Amino acid sequence: MLKTLDPLLSPDLLHILAAMGHGDELAIVDANFPAAALARRLVRLDGIEAPRALAAVLSLLPLDDFVDAPLAVMRDPDAKEDPPVLSAFRQAARAAEGRDVAFEALDRFAFYDRTRSAFAVLATGEQRLYGCILAKKGVIRPRS
Repeated sequence: MLKTLDPLLSPDLLHILAAMGHGDELAIVDANFPAAALARRLVRLDGIEAPRALAAVLSLLPLDDFVDAPLAVMRDPDAKEDPPVLSAFRQAARAAEGRDVAFEALDRFAFYDRTRSAFAVLATGEQRLYGCILAKKGVIRPRS
């Protein structure tokens, strides 16, 4: 255990977050997602809901502010409403950034394609459908 670090941030996950560069993406996916088949690097957080995992990641990971939408979620193109998990993702991002953060919506197969090129995949125990999100790493600017 380390002081001030979220206990969900395991040594493997900390290494991945530190090794990522500007523009690299981390996929946080639900329990139904084919994570092992698509991941270049895989970390498991079984039993943890995806928004909780996002909150832990965003406690350290800066989001990319060079793009319009640094977060992307999987979305059913035929759905009339947002999936319930989306509001929890929005809340986690707002809490971490201190502002509303733009999200991009991707259909399932576009999300799979982006995940294949993601730096890593964080597989959670999220059971709500469409509980998947991509976070694009930003930069930390020098203090003036």
